[in-house]
Amino acid sequence: MNENTNRKAVDLTQDALSASLNRRGHAAFNWDDIDPIHLPNGVISKMYRIGCPKDPSSPTVFRVFYPPECLIEAHTHECDYTEIILEGTQKVGAEWHSAGDIRLGLANRGYGPLLAGPDGVTVLFIFKDGRWPAKTIGNNDGSSLHSDVIAQSIA
Repeated sequence: MNENTNRKAVDLTQDALSASLNRRGHAAFNWDDIDPIHLPNGVISKMYRIGCPKDPSSPTVFRVFYPPECLIEAHTHECDYTEIILEGTQKVGAEWHSAGDIRLGLANRGYGPLLAGPDGVTVLFIFKDGRWPAKTIGNNDGSSLHSDVIAQSIA
């Protein structure tokens, strides 16, 4: 029997999730319950916040799929973060990473570019707070980042 056949639909809007957390003190859902954010470059992102989804200081979690050979320009973030490769491979700068590899990053320290491997890559990101939007560095123009698309879709 498929465990998901008896699952209830979960309302993950900020208002509903905040109300549920305030009432019950916890919430449970599946990655499949989170609406995907499709970016123009083929990247698919899903996200949630740890704790109250309306609190900008809440840690933010993303599960992101980068399609094969997807290139993301070098950039930085305004908060500390970690990345865990779940599936596939990804080149960060000159170094290749594969499933199980973990990267830690400090705020405002640039890295990249990022290149997804031939089968794409799925990465779990955990940001210290809500200051996750990618920021351009150097001569990059931000055209591969699409942080604005993500921010608009979760506002």
